Amino acid sequence: MKRTIVKVKKRERRRKSSPRRISKRQLGPYALDVYSRLRGAHPDAHCELDHETPLQLLMATILSAQCTDKRVNMVTPLLFQTFPTAASLAGAQQEKLEEMIKSTGFFRNKAKSLIGLGKALVERHGGEVPDTMDLLVRLPGVGRKTANVILGNAFGKNEGVVVDTHVERITRLLRLTRQKEPVKIERSLMKIVPREEWTLFPHLLIHHGRAICVANRPKCAECAISDLCPSSSV
Repeated sequence: MKRTIVKVKKRERRRKSSPRRISKRQLGPYALDVYSRLRGAHPDAHCELDHETPLQLLMATILSAQCTDKRVNMVTPLLFQTFPTAASLAGAQQEKLEEMIKSTGFFRNKAKSLIGLGKALVERHGGEVPDTMDLLVRLPGVGRKTANVILGNAFGKNEGVVVDTHVERITRLLRLTRQKEPVKIERSLMKIVPREEWTLFPHLLIHHGRAICVANRPKCAECAISDLCPSSSV
């Protein structure tokens, strides 16, 4: 009898520890389930970079590289007041701008990118931020991720999915993708997440990653999707 009980307990432990497998056919409905649960758990998820205009968001996003949104939001009020237009940014003194954004890290490169951005906007777009992926990624300091941020949050255009470190980490934990490169992760997510949710979905994942699915110390017992997640410890 004791041996039988021990064997049953071992089988139960193996069942609990084995990760949930999700087939390609199940990915779409599974992604929608994850999205729905996260939206219910984090109803206030949004772009956390303070801004009022596309230019302000673009400037803030460039500063956010290797820096927290909280720190960027501490720097941008004075930055936006000092350089309210692309033309004023284009004429900024490198040293003055560096000092203003120093606390965000990599301030020399960021200052150079911001000044180059101002000049490019003035010369190519009449001082306005363009609203297409093709034109945005040609601007200094702007890659696909930054362009997605601007298009989705400043212009309401779902052209792609923002993939930052939280999105990359959590989508792999959820087995929504097996890809490791941001561009490939984005492509895989675009196939299974409805286009109208491309902007909000990464905000939900980012918020979830900061509040619940914290790297190295996830709060699985408090997670709204723990029963869905193949990596859950619960």
